[in-house]
Amino acid sequence: MHIAAVFHIIRQHRGDDATMIRWVMIGVAALAMPALARVAPEPAGTPFPVTVEVDAGQPGQPVEPVWRFFGADEPNYATMKDGRTTLATLGALAPDRVYFRTHNLLTSGDGTPALKWGSTGIYSEDAAGRPVYNWTIVDRIFDTYRARGVKPYVELGFMPEAMSVRPQPYQHDWRPGSGSLRTGWAYPPRDYARWEELIHQWVRHCVERYGREEVASWYFQTWNEANLPQYYWGGTREEFFRLHDAAVRGVRRALPEARVGGPDNAGAGDDFLTAFMTHVEAAGTPTDFLSFHAKGQPEVIEDQNGRHVRMGLNKHLKAAEHEFAAIAAKPQFRSKPIIIGESDPEGCAACQGPANAYRNGTMYSSYTAASFPRLLALAERHRLNLEGILSWAFEFEDQAPFAGFRQLTSNGIDLPVMNMFKMFARMTGRSLPAVSDHQAALDKVMRDGVRDAPDVGSVASIDGNRLAVLVWHYHDDDVAGPDAAVRLQLRRLPRAFAPGAVLTHYRIDRDHSNSFAAWQAMGSPLAPTDAQRATLLKAAMLATIDPEPIRLPVRAGRGTLAFALPRQGVSLVILTPASPEG
Repeated sequence: MHIAAVFHIIRQHRGDDATMIRWVMIGVAALAMPALARVAPEPAGTPFPVTVEVDAGQPGQPVEPVWRFFGADEPNYATMKDGRTTLATLGALAPDRVYFRTHNLLTSGDGTPALKWGSTGIYSEDAAGRPVYNWTIVDRIFDTYRARGVKPYVELGFMPEAMSVRPQPYQHDWRPGSGSLRTGWAYPPRDYARWEELIHQWVRHCVERYGREEVASWYFQTWNEANLPQYYWGGTREEFFRLHDAAVRGVRRALPEARVGGPDNAGAGDDFLTAFMTHVEAAGTPTDFLSFHAKGQPEVIEDQNGRHVRMGLNKHLKAAEHEFAAIAAKPQFRSKPIIIGESDPEGCAACQGPANAYRNGTMYSSYTAASFPRLLALAERHRLNLEGILSWAFEFEDQAPFAGFRQLTSNGIDLPVMNMFKMFARMTGRSLPAVSDHQAALDKVMRDGVRDAPDVGSVASIDGNRLAVLVWHYHDDDVAGPDAAVRLQLRRLPRAFAPGAVLTHYRIDRDHSNSFAAWQAMGSPLAPTDAQRATLLKAAMLATIDPEPIRLPVRAGRGTLAFALPRQGVSLVILTPASPEG
C-alpha cells in the first residue's frame, strides 16, 4: 500500500486525538506488512501425475474431530464484534463440541485488551485483606462462548495482582520486538490456600451458572508453559507442581467429576512432562488428560528461487514426537486422552515479520492439512489416544486488514485457514484407507521436512453413504511449482452408488475460498468500502470449483475423478449416491 493511501484513510477518519492515533498506528501497520506475503504461488512447470486410491469397502476407526480446539492469548477479544463473529463460525462447525482455551482468565485488570494481554479482575482484596471475587467479566466471556456453541477449555491462570509474590510491575510492556513479558502476573501466589479457594469459588460459581453437567464437559488445566521461565512462570518447577495440585483440589472440591489435567508445557525437548507425570502419580493428583504444546519454525531463506519463507513442519513434528514418547514411556499414562494444547507453525501469534508472511494465504491452510494427519499418525504409532489438536489462532480486534497476525479471521472476514477447518468438519463417520503415490513418508517429513518433491497426500472417511476425500498439495517452500494432476480412484463403493455419484468438490487455492487474494486483487484497501467488504465476505466462503454438483459415473463399485490441484491447494471431494432417475 502506498503511503498516500494511508494518509487518505487517516483524513477520512478524523476525530479525537485517540482516534487519530489509532488510525495512524493502523496505517503504519499496513505499510509494515511483510513484503514476502503472497496469495499463493503461480503455477510453474508441467503438471506431474499423482494417483490417489481410496478403498470405500474398508472402514476403520471412527474419525476423531481433533481439529475442534482453538485458543488465544487475549480473552477479551471474544466479547468484541469480530471475536463474537469468529466464535460463531467456530461453534457452527460442530455445535457444543468446539473448545476454546485462553490465557489471562484470572489476570487483574478492567478487561481492556492488548497484544498478549487480557484481564477479568476476578480477584482482589479489601482493606482488611479479605478476598473479593468478581465474576462479571469472566461470565461475559464464557456466556459469549456458550451462546455460540463453544465450550471452555479452562486455563487456570494467571496470578491476580493481590495474590502474586512479586506484584509490581504487574502488566507487561511487551510489544513485537521489544519489552518484557514476565511481570507480576507470572509469579506464584503468596498464599496457596487463597489460590485454591479462588479456583474453588470460581468453579462453584460456574456450576451454579451453567449447570453441573455442562461444566463437567469442560477441560481444566493449570497455567501455560511453566517450563519457559523467561516467559510464563517466575517460580520453580516444584512451585508449579504445588500450584497445579492446589488448583486441581479447588476444582474437584467444587465439582468432583470435573475433567482435570495438564500441564500444557511447551514442547521444548526437555523432561518437564515426564517430571509432571512422576509428580502427579506420587502426589495422587487426579489427571484425566495430558496436554503439551508443539510448534514449527518458519524462516526466511535465499536460494535459487529467491528470498522466500520456508516452513518448519519437521520441527513441529519432532516436538510432538518427543512428548508422545515421554507419555508412551509411562505405562500408567498411556491410555490418557492427549490434547496438544497449542499446535502451530510457529510460537507467537501476535508477532509479525517476514518469516510469518505465510499466515494470510494458502501456505497456512495447506500446512494445516498436511500436519494434522501426521500428528495423528505419530500418536497412533505410539498407541496413544490423541483427542485434540488446538490451533492457537483466533482474531486481533481493530487491526489493519490482513495485518500478518496468526489468526483465523481478519476484521471478521474468514482467512483461507478457517476454510481448512470447515473442510475438516465435513469429514465424519469412519476413516478409509487413502493411499497417494506422492505422499511423503512420515519419518522423512519428520527428519527433513518437505524440501524436495512436494507432498500430495490424502485422507478419507465414510459416513453412511456419504464419502469424503481430502487431498492436499504441500511444500515447505513458499515458491512457485507445477500443479499436481490428480487421478482419484475410488473402489468398493457401497451399493447405493450403483446409479452413480453426486460429487461436490470444495477447494482452497489462489482462486477459491481466499479472501486474501480478493483483497489484494482490489488493491489492498486499508479501509474497504461496504461493497468491497461484501466482495471479501463472499470470497471468504468455502467455495466449490463447479457451480453445481456434478454426476460421476460408477461401474462395478468403482469411480474415477481427475483434477488439477495447484501448489498449496487443498481439495475436499464429497460424494453421495445419485438418484436412479438422475
